[in-house]
Amino acid sequence: MIITMKKLYIALLLAGASLMASAQATFDVLKMSETELSGTSRYMSMAGAFGALGGDVSAISQNPGGIGVYRSSDISATMNVNFLSTKTLSDKLSDTKFWFNNVGYVGSMKIDSDFFKYFNWGFSFSRINSFQRRYQGGYSTGHSLTNKIADNLNAGNWVAQNLSANQYDGNIFYDCNAPWLGILAYQSYLINNNYDGSFKGLATNGTTGVANFYVDEKGHTDEYNITLGGNFKNTVYWGLNFGITDLRFDSYQYYGEDLDNAEIYDYNSDLLIKNHELNAGYRSYLDYTGENIVGLTNGYAGFDFQSYQETRGTGYNFKFGVIVKPINQLRIGAAFHTPTYYDMKDHYKVQSGVDLKANGDTEMCQGYTETGENRYYDEYRYTIKTPWKFLGSLAVVPTSKGLISLDYEYVGANTMRCGDEGGYNYDGTEYMIKDQLQAVHTLRVGAEYRVTPSVSLRAGYSYQTSPVKDEVKGVANDNVDVVSSNYMYQYDKNNQYITCGLGYRYKKFYLDAAYVHQARTSQYHAYPGEQGEEVKDNNNKVSLTLGFRF
Repeated sequence: MIITMKKLYIALLLAGASLMASAQATFDVLKMSETELSGTSRYMSMAGAFGALGGDVSAISQNPGGIGVYRSSDISATMNVNFLSTKTLSDKLSDTKFWFNNVGYVGSMKIDSDFFKYFNWGFSFSRINSFQRRYQGGYSTGHSLTNKIADNLNAGNWVAQNLSANQYDGNIFYDCNAPWLGILAYQSYLINNNYDGSFKGLATNGTTGVANFYVDEKGHTDEYNITLGGNFKNTVYWGLNFGITDLRFDSYQYYGEDLDNAEIYDYNSDLLIKNHELNAGYRSYLDYTGENIVGLTNGYAGFDFQSYQETRGTGYNFKFGVIVKPINQLRIGAAFHTPTYYDMKDHYKVQSGVDLKANGDTEMCQGYTETGENRYYDEYRYTIKTPWKFLGSLAVVPTSKGLISLDYEYVGANTMRCGDEGGYNYDGTEYMIKDQLQAVHTLRVGAEYRVTPSVSLRAGYSYQTSPVKDEVKGVANDNVDVVSSNYMYQYDKNNQYITCGLGYRYKKFYLDAAYVHQARTSQYHAYPGEQGEEVKDNNNKVSLTLGFRF
């Protein structure tokens, strides 16, 4: 007798406490803390090298001391057209997006004092990061995610009795160590029992196949800033900034394998059950001597995991900055950004499909069924503290027609923290953050030349190092912090921007345009120890800012 399940589609709706081990792994926290080159067109056309210059609506959130440079009020709005292109070794995806990137206002008041020259204030909105990204690929493999799942279950001493579908209810649902992908895989017949009751995956010696993946991410991080600052003797410019952030992240992730010569469960139960009884709790049989008989056979295994994540967060931060002008041709800037303190909430869903055939095309299991679809729990809440930042800047203004500026930014990526909504840190996640991440160094250089009193040309370059330690990169490393419901992780190897632009001034009005090219190289892994694939972004952005000074 062959048991064919025509609807085997097991889904876990993992919203709520199950996400205690979901959005708090190292690379998830890292993603939520990232920012990108964004702001007014003048700021972007010089690659953001504005830390010692100021006098720009978006630059004051980089170095609040820049607000002290203002001697008149300013209002501006910026819009972008983004041409996104992401490429793997096997495929390429493109997209086009439009949005308003920055809106701001600065007010300036002259003070009748020999020491305190101006007091300024400002309000701004900036989209400091966009999660918009799609990529897909595939590669040959002799390994399987199912083997990794089985190894993790064995390392945690889990037993089959705790992996049944009814475990979606009850206390195990609230266990932050619950092996949600293991439950899903066991119920999908993608992992099986060994003779001793431990677990094994589908791949064995001689297994070959292909792996395919598709990732679709959407969302953004928006920041609303209130800035106060002033001017001491036209030499020292200072500023304080309070920021409120709004984060929205949605993702769909697909990972599938097609394996030949895989070791699958044998549903020819006439051969198994005859003269044996089913061993309660897991899919093996006992003969009359009490020895386990595991019904496995070689064949084809095709399966996929599909993950859906919805993350929302709100946070706040503070920034302090100063610009010193010892002589008119030289500006020196410094700024410090506190971490952003986020309150987060997640919803999560994972589902699996399977098609198993024994040699000879004997169907063992196929199709879809759902479990747990009516058990949607309240969202789980937690906290994140992003890295702190330090910015040092230098600008040279040799003539009234031109300037060159240089910024260095240090981000302590390994200082991030994660905890529950009560403020208690997750020690395991924090240990992995310190162990796997390192400081990020960013260098920006920008230049501006005034062709006429009304027209200016600009250019810039920015390079950012990877936040991931070298020993964590690559296939050999198997000790990567991942979540219990989705083992996928991705990180940047490097990120650089090449920019240019022009500006036009007419009385109190100004119009700035910028072109920004982003070249980013990342690494995708479906699970720790798996070869993965390199992902390259070649994104182009056209930006336009319209402003008025009065």
